[in-house]
Amino acid sequence: RKMEAALAEAGLDVVVAHPDHLERVIDSRTKVVGITTNDPRGLGPASTTFSSLTGRRTYSAIFFEKTVRRIREVAMRKGNPSLKIIAGGPGAWQLADERVLNSYGIDCVLVGEGEITGIEIFKKAVRGESLPRIVHGETVPLEKIPSIKHRTISGIVEIARGCGRGCKFCVPNLRIYRCRPIERIMEEIEVNLREGAHEILLHAEDVLRYGANGPIPDEQKVLELFSRILQRTKKISISHFAFASVVSKPELIPRLTEILNAETDAKFYSGQVGIETGSPRLIKKHMFGKVLPFKPEQWPEVVVEAHRILADHGWVPCSTLISGLPGETADDVRKTIELVQRLRGYRSLIVPLFFVPLGGLESGKFFSKEDMLPEHWMLMAECIKHDFRWVDSLARDYLTNPAQRFFIRHVVLRVFRRALKKPLRLMEEGLDPTTAG
Repeated sequence: RKMEAALAEAGLDVVVAHPDHLERVIDSRTKVVGITTNDPRGLGPASTTFSSLTGRRTYSAIFFEKTVRRIREVAMRKGNPSLKIIAGGPGAWQLADERVLNSYGIDCVLVGEGEITGIEIFKKAVRGESLPRIVHGETVPLEKIPSIKHRTISGIVEIARGCGRGCKFCVPNLRIYRCRPIERIMEEIEVNLREGAHEILLHAEDVLRYGANGPIPDEQKVLELFSRILQRTKKISISHFAFASVVSKPELIPRLTEILNAETDAKFYSGQVGIETGSPRLIKKHMFGKVLPFKPEQWPEVVVEAHRILADHGWVPCSTLISGLPGETADDVRKTIELVQRLRGYRSLIVPLFFVPLGGLESGKFFSKEDMLPEHWMLMAECIKHDFRWVDSLARDYLTNPAQRFFIRHVVLRVFRRALKKPLRLMEEGLDPTTAG
């Protein structure tokens, strides 16, 4: 929707359509089709983890290939063989190779932010000019980030862009932190509500740092933002937050929860968070800024204290771990196992993912099942046991449909527990359950 707004403001005729509706929007006059994608080749952390463990190609990769092929087929049927295809989005880095572009039949890929650089590329395509194959978008100044014109999927509204903590595995465009003014945020919320959104999902790399000038949250700005939004809708969720933000401003979560509880009937509040590792050594080496304003040596205690604060106020963090960070040793993994065990009593979910070489670590190698140490299997077992401990109560509180709730809790979870009983026992012993007897 951001690119739609930017292109429309630049005077171009643009339509956003679902891939199932390509026949309706592509004709002989169409000059260019843009595709936004999160994981076109299935190389994201979640995809590589599960595809490596199962040996199967991811659905995102299959769907992307099918979509590009269908665009070409529709264009040919409509007598438009010269139509250009430009790809972009968070997963564009996976396409930044001319051989890859040729294999898909994509004319150009835009890596990074597109609201400035992308406009010129689309104008070139409309004029029929040749396009550069790989383009890196420049960082868009705050005042040039456009407001959406139409409703977004899940009512998502961007409140800040970038992060600024400087983790080495982060892509470059996440490093510069910019917060959008409340009035612009409210404009996008109004667009979503006007077009039928039932809930607003606030998106930032760390929602709790909205309006902050450094690593410590600005409590008043966060509370003001949520108070303003609650005047328009009672259904708010957030995409991401950070444990360091929770602990560095310990009164923020209690005060924010008080505001939310007064206006909503949510059973719990949640968001995605990165633990990544329980090893202070790896934190210091790869993500020193992640723990600020604390020191790398304090990271395990920060994570535990954040869970305590969150649990006391009905928040459920959905955390990720990264297995296979460059230089990771068995001792580092054991420290992560110890941290997961300390979190056992806190309602939360923990998902171990494989390392993907991005940002300052792009010269590294993808981590795979074949690289796993016995300790990695033991860590995975701890995460599965942790999640099984809490997933039943989360399903009970999250699912409102009684039939769905019964099916998930008493059928799906029971089947999963039974199916994983033997593999879990092998993983606890440090063995690969896909090859062990």
